[in-house]
Amino acid sequence: MTVEAHVVVEGLVKRYGDRTILHGVDLTIGRAETLVVIGGSGAGKSTLVRHLIALERPTAGRILIDGLDVAALSDVELAKARRRFGMVFQKYALFDSMTVFDNVAFPLREQTKLSEKEIRERAMTKLKELGVDHAATLTPAQISGGMAKRVGIARALVMEPELLIYDEPTSGLDPVTSRTVDQLIEEMRARFGVTSVVITHDMVSAFDIADRIAMLIKGRVVAQGTPAEILVVDNPDVQNFIRSSGVDPARFTQRVGRLSAEELAARVAERKRDAAG
Repeated sequence: MTVEAHVVVEGLVKRYGDRTILHGVDLTIGRAETLVVIGGSGAGKSTLVRHLIALERPTAGRILIDGLDVAALSDVELAKARRRFGMVFQKYALFDSMTVFDNVAFPLREQTKLSEKEIRERAMTKLKELGVDHAATLTPAQISGGMAKRVGIARALVMEPELLIYDEPTSGLDPVTSRTVDQLIEEMRARFGVTSVVITHDMVSAFDIADRIAMLIKGRVVAQGTPAEILVVDNPDVQNFIRSSGVDPARFTQRVGRLSAEELAARVAERKRDAAG
């Protein structure tokens, strides 16, 4: 079975004045797939993310979500299309003055016409699914970094997005919490069938959660493939990056019990058929 393309990036170019950040980036992300984007500082990862969630318009090229070119949409159309995206920020980006519950409810209050009862039910459901419903009345300052990450994921999921983007999700976390976040990313993919893009420097995380990995260097995709393919790709920049991370390639030769993107896409399609009656 071939995974259906969900996001297609074609010839993406971004220039700021005479400085080019992205040089004709091409990527295809399958439905319910996890694509991990790696690369050093200044590689263009953050710029790529801003374009994927339509916060910036490209200088040239297209970004297709289910065949819809989001870069060509009007501002009104774009505001509606953004509901299909979810973003988990590196520093959580939670509102300090709000409770955990109000942080998760915020997108629903701002972007929907749901009643307060419906908002409470949906927000609390997401907090419960992420295991942090007991912290609903606390503020971000009163919870741990790992819990804050869960709250950030709950807020991103509360709008039920099709595409979920994680910006350095394990940055600043200890190894145990980092692996817990990896498990959360995989769980969100398996439970909700979201397509995931993960920007990271954490190579352990990259090889643990990725269906495919793409490496950016100076705004160009220099390699992309499955974790097994990336480990042996004939590109010295890629191999130097992997070796410098201290990752043991032998650790990733076999991943057991993880649903393939094909299996998950089939499950998602089946759920949609059942929902349609």
